[in-house]
Amino acid sequence: MSFETLKLLHILGVILFLGNIAVTAWWKVTADRTRDPKVIAHGQRQVLLTDGFFTSFGVVLIAGSGVAMIAGAGWDLENARWLHWGIGLFAASGILWLFILIPTQIQQMRLARAFKDGGEIPDRYWQLSRRWNIVGAIAMVLPFWNLYWMVFKG
Repeated sequence: MSFETLKLLHILGVILFLGNIAVTAWWKVTADRTRDPKVIAHGQRQVLLTDGFFTSFGVVLIAGSGVAMIAGAGWDLENARWLHWGIGLFAASGILWLFILIPTQIQQMRLARAFKDGGEIPDRYWQLSRRWNIVGAIAMVLPFWNLYWMVFKG
């Protein structure tokens, strides 16, 4: 596969990944602000579905094409500070998603099943939502910071 094709796949992965995490955050926060159990339950389900498809697919494209470009381009990994930052920020965001955000989303989805038809939203949901908002903001800033390193290769 040519370097240009790998770069195209990498950029497509970045678009899917960054686009979905930004849009997901927007929809979740706006759904929660309605305080409507039906809207929140629906939004919570969509967060899990879109993360499961778009974010995951973006991660696969970013990681796969990134490794292939590194291997094929012969970049000096010892002195490529931008690559170290890029890989580190991507990994840090991934750790936050895998170990905090996705488990939090799953817990919220389970809670949302109980109130999806208009029941009361428990305090635990709102506690988890605060965690998701704080950690999610950090997990979203990291890949956008990564975009800087990808473009400017500081």
